[in-house]
Amino acid sequence: MATLPFRDTPFIDREELARRWALAAEPCPDDARGPRWQLMLREFLWPLEPVRRLVGAPLEIARATHPKSVMLLPGFGAHPIRMRWMARKLEAAGHTAKKWGLGYNLGATEARFRMVEKRLVDLHRRTGEPIHLVGWSLGGVMARELAKAHPDKVAKVVTMGSPFSGSPRANNGWRAYQAIAGHRVDEPEIDTVLHEKPPVETVAFWSPKDGVVHPRAACGKPGERDRAVALRCSHMGFVLTHEAVRALLAELDRD
Repeated sequence: MATLPFRDTPFIDREELARRWALAAEPCPDDARGPRWQLMLREFLWPLEPVRRLVGAPLEIARATHPKSVMLLPGFGAHPIRMRWMARKLEAAGHTAKKWGLGYNLGATEARFRMVEKRLVDLHRRTGEPIHLVGWSLGGVMARELAKAHPDKVAKVVTMGSPFSGSPRANNGWRAYQAIAGHRVDEPEIDTVLHEKPPVETVAFWSPKDGVVHPRAACGKPGERDRAVALRCSHMGFVLTHEAVRALLAELDRD
């Protein structure tokens, strides 16, 4: 959903470009479908969210009883700046919000996963405590994998509209993902089973109004997460709305 910075995209030769185009043009091999097109169109109204926040009731933020160290992982095609407003609200409550340190999220490649893994290890070393991982969309899928690899360094995982359950094509972005990441969504570069729950507390935020990821894929089944929390926001709204921030602050205060 974000505009990608071509200046940051590695040079791709003509043969590789053709391969990626073919990945994007692949037919869907299963019956998976993303949300209906009407919901997808609503996602493009996300620039209006700051206006809605201004005209609506103000967001009242209480101080956290036990402040946490939180790492925020952006969604596919998104830069950490998209989560900056949410980060500021977490910090207003007393939490410490950290970026994932990689800039734009251009896919869950092995190289990118190893870099964010190094970031987690470093944050854990510096804070001396397990980190709370909050991942939006693809960022949540990556957060789950980090928790599987380093359960001793992760206190909790909160996913927001993340497609971890069912078919990896149950969303409206899998073709773009394959073209940009360079691999099929069901053939990740790291050895994993996406729907398996991490060995730490794992909470899934999902919304029936999500226009990018199918609600069932983001909600998950019992056993694939510890709890599911239903919101009423759009996919972009997971990081832009008062509703989502209230839910996240409440989740962080449960510990």
